[in-house]
Amino acid sequence: MKFGTSLPEHMLTSSGVRPNEDGTYQLRKSVEISGDDPADYDCYLHHSSLKKPVIKKWGNYNCDCETAGCGDAKTIIHLFGFISLSEKHSLFYIYSALNKDVSLPGIYEFTALGLLDDREIDYYNSKEQKKIPKQSWMMEKMQEDYWEKGTQSRKSKEQWFKVNVEILMQRMNHNLHVLQWRHGCEIDESNGEVKFLNGIDQYSYDGSDFLSFDNSHRVWVAPVQAAEPTKRKWDGVSILNQYTQGYLEKECVAWLTKFMEYGKETLRKHSPPDVHAFAKKSVQDSKKVSLTCLATGFYPKDVDLSVRKFGTSIPEHLITTSGIRPNDDGTYQLRKSVEINGDDPADYDCCLTHSSLTEPVTKKWGNYNCDW
Repeated sequence: MKFGTSLPEHMLTSSGVRPNEDGTYQLRKSVEISGDDPADYDCYLHHSSLKKPVIKKWGNYNCDCETAGCGDAKTIIHLFGFISLSEKHSLFYIYSALNKDVSLPGIYEFTALGLLDDREIDYYNSKEQKKIPKQSWMMEKMQEDYWEKGTQSRKSKEQWFKVNVEILMQRMNHNLHVLQWRHGCEIDESNGEVKFLNGIDQYSYDGSDFLSFDNSHRVWVAPVQAAEPTKRKWDGVSILNQYTQGYLEKECVAWLTKFMEYGKETLRKHSPPDVHAFAKKSVQDSKKVSLTCLATGFYPKDVDLSVRKFGTSIPEHLITTSGIRPNDDGTYQLRKSVEINGDDPADYDCCLTHSSLTEPVTKKWGNYNCDW
């Protein structure tokens, strides 16, 4: 801060949150100022472990001034602090229904699955009509009556979906389409305390938003006209909206924390990523190559991957990214690419930070082209 006012983020250089060897984290932010700037600068830090923010005033000390004259050269102030990264978890259930059997392998009229931190924990389909565990610890920890009650619940929802798919088909004049429902909650478990973050209850039709629950105002939101009749009907039953809010904030959180405790050995196991750097000929310009950084095999899915030139991250607006995608073994992958001149002599590398690593991983591109 300068005179007690935060400097704009676009003026700052940030290291991003990075892991230390002892399980804590660090974050470094810097700004360039004139060496003789008389302003008051300080570092302001707020963290869940603190009762009030910490402010560290800069005493105009320059690490380089002891051995070299400062003159009018610019001085880099390092705003530095150690923080503990929030530990977020989620529990979601996803239901999908078609209006008729399409007779394709693996495609059912109705499916339902549970996801804990993006890992599948249970599954149901209209052919087998049985809720089954997808994690060994779910099978071990949850009693038989849990699965029996779960099966009956899924069968009831399957019938509910059949009725409502037909209603939507008539309302929207469609033949073969899909209705999906996703609901669940997210929590923050920093310092061992469970804090509710967000509740989601939403419907989509053919992949487009159809209806969602506003948990803060306890009302349904209809982004399309075809959903208005349903919104009016459901908002007219206040006890339904009260139940929905209660489920998201209380019951869902209770199940989430219970599942986290039962599966903690598996869920808290971190997998380090493999990092690869390679290039291919550009499909748009024959004189260029597409340089790609690929990180794969990591869990959990939060990761920071940068494509760098001479050790400096290339701006994100120049980067093409795949987004974080799941692998078939429960881990994740992320791919980032940038187009460069084929004869560019610069040093390029991939820099990655992840919670499974004690320090960032750097993978240098050795000018290898897959097309050569």
